[in-house]
Amino acid sequence: MERSRSAAHPRLRRIEGRHNPLVKQLRQAFARAELTDTGDCAIEGLRILEEAIRSGLRFSSVFFRESAQAAADRLLPQIGAQVETLLLPDKLFDSLVPSESPQGVAALVRLKEFSLDDVLERLQVGPIVVLAGLQDPGNLGTILRSAEAFGSAGIVLGEGTVSPFNSKVVRASAGSVFRLPTIHGQTSHGKSAAKLEEVSAKLRAQGVRLIATSSHKGTQLDQADLKGATAIFFGNEGSGLPRDVMAKMDESIAIPHTAQVESLNAGVAASIVLYEAARQRKTIADC
Repeated sequence: MERSRSAAHPRLRRIEGRHNPLVKQLRQAFARAELTDTGDCAIEGLRILEEAIRSGLRFSSVFFRESAQAAADRLLPQIGAQVETLLLPDKLFDSLVPSESPQGVAALVRLKEFSLDDVLERLQVGPIVVLAGLQDPGNLGTILRSAEAFGSAGIVLGEGTVSPFNSKVVRASAGSVFRLPTIHGQTSHGKSAAKLEEVSAKLRAQGVRLIATSSHKGTQLDQADLKGATAIFFGNEGSGLPRDVMAKMDESIAIPHTAQVESLNAGVAASIVLYEAARQRKTIADC
């Protein structure tokens, strides 16, 4: 016999209507891939919420699908008593989240905020990754995950780059978006990308070498020096880095590959470059 809802989860407040303010915030945050007016990001899925908990994020509210008893049993003990926890009918919950196969749990969370100065203070960790016009959510999520795995000071998202609050980015990052310092330029009252001209000028003023990535032209990756204070720029999947950005670079590097392959996937290319940077730094450390 199924347990009574109230006995099983006394913390859950049942919501039936689509016009509840928290329900509207969750719907809009997912639909627009933006922060809410109060600065929260919408996330969904059991694993992603557990990553948010592990990353020490502050939860504003958590939404459970009525049929997701297992998810509620697993997550409620990990969520602070002050957090609003809501129970939604299955149909209403499914209409809010972008996933085609919802796992029955979503949340509004406050991501950590970072400045370019915060990233610069971490240059001993690894290179800064700067993205200009990257548009595929899966690529951005992959780059975030690789940047954390191989050691990066942080990520700067320039003009035309996909929002880090896109649900596909969050999922592909496997939680790295919660932990890796990311400069996106969006505030809770509007959105704007980081200005690459200003970013480049500040990086150079701090003695950071600016390195562009190219499909074919430039120093071969295994010959490039990635050990010092560097910022590695990656461009749009199709057109690469804009000419005005390329003109400000100190060096261009290329990943060797067979002539039959025109170019590598942006996420793959960034992962290879970040691995090489980590390898070079480890070699120095081991000497």
